[in-house]
Amino acid sequence: MMKAEGFVRFIRTTTFVVAALAAAAGPAAADGYITPYLGYNFGGDSANCATLTNCEEKHANFGVSLGSASGILGFEEDIGYAKDFFMAAPGVDNNVFHAMSNLMVGVFAGPVQPYVLVGAGLIRTHVSLNPTQVSSNNNALGYDLGGGVSGFFSPHIGVRGDIRHFHTLQDVTVLRLGGLTAGEKLDYWRASVGVAFKF
Repeated sequence: MMKAEGFVRFIRTTTFVVAALAAAAGPAAADGYITPYLGYNFGGDSANCATLTNCEEKHANFGVSLGSASGILGFEEDIGYAKDFFMAAPGVDNNVFHAMSNLMVGVFAGPVQPYVLVGAGLIRTHVSLNPTQVSSNNNALGYDLGGGVSGFFSPHIGVRGDIRHFHTLQDVTVLRLGGLTAGEKLDYWRASVGVAFKF
């Protein structure tokens, strides 16, 4: 699992690079964008995925990011869904849904656009065990932080990839091999790639 201090160094370095590039970028009108994406979860509470590269079974997630950006600032809504987040097993239905509002700092002009972001919103967990009919649904306030880069090969179409860390601020019920465990904060990473449409 990526250590916290390593991630802090990554954010600091990326912020410095973004600020340096932004100083050289000219003023730009606000651009709207929408990015459908595919990815997978790793680290923390993600099943069978200890790290980004050490992953026995990638559990896919999908979603969409949409927002607008101008100069060095942007705002984004990120909505995502991960089926079988905790595990894929007969008689087990589980997923994690999130809807996050993010503030972005980056270079939002030119063919290569790096960014960092931080935000907050809803993280919802669902677990259902059959045939015992035990189920749990939790809505929790959470936050995310991360960064990535968009590369545009035309004025309106490009590719975007990023890595984000998600964490609930409230306790939820999680699924372990031994069953449901209540009173824990959900924690995981997400790596994703998508097609960026700018307008």
